[in-house]
Amino acid sequence: MAAPTPEAIESARRKVQQAKARLQALEARAATLNRKADARRKIILGGLLLDAAMKDPAWESRLNDLMNRISRDQDRKAFEGWTFKGGPADA
Repeated sequence: MAAPTPEAIESARRKVQQAKARLQALEARAATLNRKADARRKIILGGLLLDAAMKDPAWESRLNDLMNRISRDQDRKAFEGWTFKGGPADA
């Protein structure tokens, strides 16, 4: 087996770097798609909860209970003054 040339070593090094960059890009893309899918599921589920709360007093009560569990101030601010079918405005 012949000794590797400096050019061959550098070429292999470049290929490794390019493969690492492709892997990093693929991982970033997968993470982005996962975040988007998660956000979509949350939006759909939120819509279903609101629809159920507007049609069924038991679900309305459950949703109010859930909203009262919001602990982070920035999250509570998102709901200041917001109401649904007679739900509390201060939830």
